[in-house]
Amino acid sequence: MPEARPPHHRLQIAAWLGLALLIAGLDQLSKAWIGQQLNFDQVWRITDWLNLVRVHNPGAAFSLLADAGGWQRWFFIGLGVLVMGWLIWTLIGHTHRPWLCAAMSLLLGGAAGNVWDRVWLGEVVDFVQVHGAWLSPFFPGGYFPSFNLADSAISAGVVLMLWEEWQESRRLKAQTQATQEASTPSP
Repeated sequence: MPEARPPHHRLQIAAWLGLALLIAGLDQLSKAWIGQQLNFDQVWRITDWLNLVRVHNPGAAFSLLADAGGWQRWFFIGLGVLVMGWLIWTLIGHTHRPWLCAAMSLLLGGAAGNVWDRVWLGEVVDFVQVHGAWLSPFFPGGYFPSFNLADSAISAGVVLMLWEEWQESRRLKAQTQATQEASTPSP
C-alpha cells in the first residue's frame, strides 16, 4: 500500500502551482498590455540598449523553425503540454526540495504562458528587445532575439534548477563521504 503523504504536502503543491499560475497570468497580462500599446513591429525605445517591440514568433527560442510551414505550432503545443506534465510530476515528487520546486514553478509558468499563446494565436508574442554593439559578435546587428516574461521565467527556472541540482549533488557527495568515513574502522 502506498505511503500516505502528509496534509501539508498538498498545500505545498498548491502553493507551487499557484506561483506557476501567477507567472503565466503576469505573462499574459504583459502581452495584452503590449498588444494595446504597440502595433505589430512597432518599436518603443526605453534606453540606449533596451526597446519594447511587438513581434510574433511562430517558432521556438531564437525563432527556431519559425518558417516551417505551420506544423510547428502543433508540435510545440504538444511538446509544451508534455513538458508541463513532467514539471508537475517532478514538483509533486520533490516538495522536500524547495529550490527545485521554485525552479519547476518558474518553468511551468513560462511554458504555460507560451503554450497559451500558441493555442490562441498560433504564435508567441515577444516584446523585450535588448541591443548594443557588444552583442554584434553574437547576434546580427547587435540585437538579441526578442523575448517575453514567460521566456524570462523559463531562463531563470533553468538557471535555478541547474544551481539546485549542483547543490544537491554536493550535499549527496558529502553525505556519502561522511557515511563511508563513519563505517571505516579506526586503526
